[in-house]
Amino acid sequence: MLKLKPLIYSPSVRPYRRLAGSPVADNCSDSVPVKSLKQSPHQSIHYFPLPILPTLHRLIHRSFSVSMESSGVSKTSPSVVKLKPIEATAETFKEFGQVIEASPDGEEFGPRDAQLDLSNGIPRFYIMHLKDRSLKFSKITHHANVTQCLGSIGGNVWYLGVAKPSIVDPTDNKGAVDIVVQSHCGHFYVPPAVDEVQAFRISGPKFIKLSHGTWHAGPLFTDDKMDFYNLELNNTNVVDHTTHDFIKKNGVVFVLDD
Repeated sequence: MLKLKPLIYSPSVRPYRRLAGSPVADNCSDSVPVKSLKQSPHQSIHYFPLPILPTLHRLIHRSFSVSMESSGVSKTSPSVVKLKPIEATAETFKEFGQVIEASPDGEEFGPRDAQLDLSNGIPRFYIMHLKDRSLKFSKITHHANVTQCLGSIGGNVWYLGVAKPSIVDPTDNKGAVDIVVQSHCGHFYVPPAVDEVQAFRISGPKFIKLSHGTWHAGPLFTDDKMDFYNLELNNTNVVDHTTHDFIKKNGVVFVLDD
């Protein structure tokens, strides 16, 4: 008679409170922080079927190559989160960068001018021709090594989704933090939370400067096509382009309601 050995299950997952210094890799499609959605003054939840989130995660350390447990995000159509855009001004946009408006000719350099950092490469100043960028997005991007300036040619109205910079030092052990992810670009960051995303309207002869690491989605606009000037580095979109996918990681898509 064939004797079967009993299968001994040894769980490799246990509840934990992640400490800084134990990052996960951003090429893992299921490295999603489990946290509740808190409604921001600029957000309204249009429809959000509550997914059954797992109570256990798998802790991934840099020295191991381990797949994640299922994130529990629904496989159905993504939920829609509506964002109410506000006008970008020096005050409303200060957590994300600067809003630069016209100044008198001959005025010396000062704090109202764009405070740029283009020191990590060769600056690239060019005009982007964009088409069909409707007022919705599901991915958001940041650049860790450069400030970026964006403005519309002609001063037409356009929109930008943003979240505050979240680049972190994984060796800074100051207690429990959210899940830390290592970008394929090398740096570490905390993924942006759904309730931290905001939308801005940029109108008239002005441009915005994005600080290092500011998450941004856009430019977005209602016209069929628009031209934008863009100041970054010549290889920013090749070596310094970190993206978070809200559909894959959080099961949501953002729609601007303006």
